[in-house]
Amino acid sequence: MAKITPRSQDFSQWYLDVIREADMADYAPVRGCIVVKPYGWSLYENMRDLLDKRFKDTGHVNAAFPMFIPISFLQKEAKHVEGFSPELAVVTIGGGETLEEPLVVRPTSETIIGHMYAQWVKSYRDLPVLINLWNSVVRWEKRTKPFLRTMEFYWQEGHTAHATHEESWAEVMQMLDVYHRHGVEDCAMPTIKGRKSINERFAGAINTTSIEAMMGDKRALQAATSHDLGQNFAKAFEIKYLDRDNTEKYCWTTSWGLSWRFMGALIMMHGDDQGLRLPPKVAPIQAVIVPIFKNDAEKSSVMAVCDRLCQTLKAAGIRVKLDDREETPGFKFNDWEMRGVPARIEVGPKDVANNTVGLARRDIPGKAGKSFVPQDGLTERLRALFDEIHLSLYQQAAAFQRANIHEVNTYDELKEATKDGWALAPILDDPAVDAQLKEELQVTNRNFPFDQPEGEWACVVTGKPVHERALVGKAY
Repeated sequence: MAKITPRSQDFSQWYLDVIREADMADYAPVRGCIVVKPYGWSLYENMRDLLDKRFKDTGHVNAAFPMFIPISFLQKEAKHVEGFSPELAVVTIGGGETLEEPLVVRPTSETIIGHMYAQWVKSYRDLPVLINLWNSVVRWEKRTKPFLRTMEFYWQEGHTAHATHEESWAEVMQMLDVYHRHGVEDCAMPTIKGRKSINERFAGAINTTSIEAMMGDKRALQAATSHDLGQNFAKAFEIKYLDRDNTEKYCWTTSWGLSWRFMGALIMMHGDDQGLRLPPKVAPIQAVIVPIFKNDAEKSSVMAVCDRLCQTLKAAGIRVKLDDREETPGFKFNDWEMRGVPARIEVGPKDVANNTVGLARRDIPGKAGKSFVPQDGLTERLRALFDEIHLSLYQQAAAFQRANIHEVNTYDELKEATKDGWALAPILDDPAVDAQLKEELQVTNRNFPFDQPEGEWACVVTGKPVHERALVGKAY
């Protein structure tokens, strides 16, 4: 098995090595695109299914919309087309003929959603509309970094329409919290909820919120966003309804999305020099059984126990795999550690005799993470272990995040703090300030956390009085 680059030596190369060696993805023949292999897609499916349940629990339903959008649709909302123009893929020929109107390959669906909502919504009785899409989108990108930066990527995009701004803003905040809880409860991922700066708003939105996550190299990653679109798209597409008072009014709309870059975040937040470390709720394989024997006699008794345990765990709903490959146990241990399987069950002749198994947890390396437990009750023991592993991964990531966010009050302190971490700094919400930070320090305003200390401070860039602090750091 090929070695992976240590994280401390080259974090970016470590990330690429892990994706390759864990058999998650490969590069496609089209520049900017990747092929997601079964192990990587299984991880995505598990995350998707958990998130989809959260959407449905809040009253949302799934639908599908076309990937081709008339270019005139994007031109109806000025800021939207301006924001997306550099990233568009445009189809001008179809069926061998030049199209009367070019079609854009979907970069996001606000415009075609707006067109359809205008036809569907007539009365206050039709509201709210709560629709989510699972699809891929295309934003022209020549650089490729699997799951983080690709030309085509998979995601979900929610689109809702409401009667009042109060309702639409409540939707924005609700869905941001759904993302945060998905991170914490499903992926053991601490994130910070906040409002994006004016400069970082989604094109066409009046407000954008985000959850930001700290990666293992202390860079920030925007893990998900939830947008307050106001009435901008409603007015551009004539999404109107007849209210109870018999007057026609424009709807208030939202959109929100989380892409497979959340998988990238999972890898970079939890992974170590041995490879992936996956939270049990999303891991493609939660436990692997590795038989250990020296001869055919031992093999017969060991495999009988392995088969029995595998069937018992499968019947209990645990995602388990029996590794009966003709490789050494050491090779298998390394392989499954690389793939981040939360628990490894070892069965040798002594275990057969003693009615035990060796149980090793991926989050704690070496002997400290291994114990010998009875075969009886293994299902319940694994379930409890999965909860322990989830909490362990979360606590490690949260402690790392806390230790690397520094509260600062001057520009020099900001400069020093962001060399190797994040700063929580009083910052004026002004595009010129954002531009200066990017040019001089190569850092960005990640968001203004909703959890703010009270007080008034001088902006570290302009000296003007401000009442909120921003998270600032280098980002993906």
